[in-house]
Amino acid sequence: MRSKFFLVISYAVFAIAAGLASMGCGSSANSATNPSSNTQPTVVDVTTAQAVVMPIPTYIEVTGNLVSDAQTDVAPVVGGKIVEVNFDIGSYVNKGDVLIRLDPRDASIRLDQARAQLEQQRKAVGQAEANVEQAIANLRQTQARLGVRDGETFEIQNFSQVKSITAQLELAEKELRRAERLLESGDVSRALFDQRKAQRDSLLGQLDEARSNAAVAIRAINSAQAAVDTARAAAAGARAAVATLDAQVAQAEKGLGDTVIRAPISGYIAEKVADVGEFISPNVPNSKIATIVRTSTLRLRIDIPEQSIGRIATGQGVSLQTAAFPDRKFAGTIARISPSVNPTARTLIVEAEVQNSEGLLKPGQFATVRITQSKPEPAVMIPVKAVKTVGETNSVFVIKDGAAREQLVQLGLLENEMIQVKNGVIEGDTIAVGNLAALTDGVLVRQ
Repeated sequence: MRSKFFLVISYAVFAIAAGLASMGCGSSANSATNPSSNTQPTVVDVTTAQAVVMPIPTYIEVTGNLVSDAQTDVAPVVGGKIVEVNFDIGSYVNKGDVLIRLDPRDASIRLDQARAQLEQQRKAVGQAEANVEQAIANLRQTQARLGVRDGETFEIQNFSQVKSITAQLELAEKELRRAERLLESGDVSRALFDQRKAQRDSLLGQLDEARSNAAVAIRAINSAQAAVDTARAAAAGARAAVATLDAQVAQAEKGLGDTVIRAPISGYIAEKVADVGEFISPNVPNSKIATIVRTSTLRLRIDIPEQSIGRIATGQGVSLQTAAFPDRKFAGTIARISPSVNPTARTLIVEAEVQNSEGLLKPGQFATVRITQSKPEPAVMIPVKAVKTVGETNSVFVIKDGAAREQLVQLGLLENEMIQVKNGVIEGDTIAVGNLAALTDGVLVRQ
């Protein structure tokens, strides 16, 4: 019984082994008669374009920095407490806009005081001018009494009484001399001679008195004239005081106006250093309250290598690109050229003006600059989409004999959808422009 059991088991094991062997042989046979499809070469469908030679503008490629066309620090002219602030960083302000208001009360009081003093002094001028008129009237009266017209010089011998007595005295002297001769000859009496002498002596006394009266009159005229001069000087002093007070009023008005701080230029607020409630003063270091930059037009400062100086001139066009907008070009024009070369860097500073109406460019940005030259040069150009970039390495797939060959290239100028290839590709090469992600070096392609 036990022998039969082992015999059955042996037949079963043999049968299973035979079945497995037959299955293995069947699989080998199928493999031999039906080769797998994985052994077929891979073919990638691509679109292509030819490298062509095109004339492109030549340029000098340099670097530059953008700066604002105008920048100003706003500082107070007078000190005071800030009661109003109308700006913040990034705000756009127009020239004349109110930035800050200071407490105006002290300035208003000073202005009112100056105006009151001016009004009082103007009244003093009116009184002084009235005094001048009165002094002139007194002078005219004194001159009229003596028969002297304005501007005439009055002499004692011209006084009427002096002139009359002088004439009488001359006649009396003649009569006295005649009587003296006749007395000596005995033709007249001593009494007649004494009479003539007494008349002459009397006239001498009258002449002295007339001269004294004339001197008094002259002093009266001089005194009246001095009074006029004094009154006029007082009026002139009063008018000068009015002019001084006018200036003080103007200064006080300016002081009141200076409590309102306005934007000196149009532009953007780049820095804010003021808040409501702070006390500001022009007498402290760094008293600025804000910085305004004008960015509608920017200046591009470019360092030109010494060997390229002869290729630069005002009016030349420039194009620039920034890291913020790598796919966009901005245009400018060279406006200023420095007269001297930096002796250390051996570069020439050139300034170009760049319009920035959209406000995309910012002062302080670094830019790659191309200064276009007048004569174009031929260059090998391919579509931009044909370039494969990995890190800092650029390559293209050149199609030859039905296969893609990866070729490293050095790129140059970008012109619209085409880019210059300085080496690695020649005119007429067929370049893959589509399905680049599926391509590897040597893979078969179908165009």
